Amino acid sequence: MLKHHRVWNASVYEKYMREGCGYGNGSDYTPWIRVQDFASRGVVSRVKGVTTGRVHHLMSKNELAYFYALDWSDNVIDIREQYPLSDLECAVKMAAQSGIKYPTDKASGYPYVLTCDFMITTVDGVKARTIKMTSELSNARTLEKLEIERRYWLEQGVDWKIITEREISYQKAKNIEWLYMAQDFDLYDSAEDELIQAQNMMLKLLRGQKYSVLETVKIVESEFLLYAGIGLQLFKQLVLSRRIAFNLNEPLNLNTKGVAA
Repeated sequence: MLKHHRVWNASVYEKYMREGCGYGNGSDYTPWIRVQDFASRGVVSRVKGVTTGRVHHLMSKNELAYFYALDWSDNVIDIREQYPLSDLECAVKMAAQSGIKYPTDKASGYPYVLTCDFMITTVDGVKARTIKMTSELSNARTLEKLEIERRYWLEQGVDWKIITEREISYQKAKNIEWLYMAQDFDLYDSAEDELIQAQNMMLKLLRGQKYSVLETVKIVESEFLLYAGIGLQLFKQLVLSRRIAFNLNEPLNLNTKGVAA
């Protein structure tokens, strides 16, 4: 239940519509529900995405992990989380055709707007993805809501699929999260040309395969008189820009020599 509204009704629905919730693309998209709308019952996150440049609202650790994989993919053009099944007439109709009771507010009787965890625009088209734990798939009411969603997206001509924890790489998500910490890192007003030179030296040393990442970082920081820690942030930015390659499905070993650069 939305914590800002005790009752869900037509006026609240219309307010959401006026505010543009569930509409827009890229940096202009507004999720139907946001982290602040719910009293937290688990892990919720706000993460700035590289693909869209905006803050994304993720409602579970599995949504967060899956988001990182999407945001890292070269095939993904846009990511819209908490995407509404906004055509209520269609959603209610799909439920009726399935013999399923559509979820409504107990007080007002007004139908809730169901949401899909991710609406993804890829080079191959638009895809809807719902994140569920395998343990949730044994719950009868959960399966009913999923059936409504399946029929809804089939009616809309959108490819839909359930993603479980079995299809999520938590190690990859952990690695990407570590890299993303360098997105808006304050480089202490260091001169831009100097930082470019530092990164070029870093690439040259790594290509020589004589030094590990940590050794290279220390050498560059010493050479350019950089504050401790800046070298590692510069390294992360090189990985983020794909100038250095890592197998993100495995733990990152910064003591390894011969990094692909």
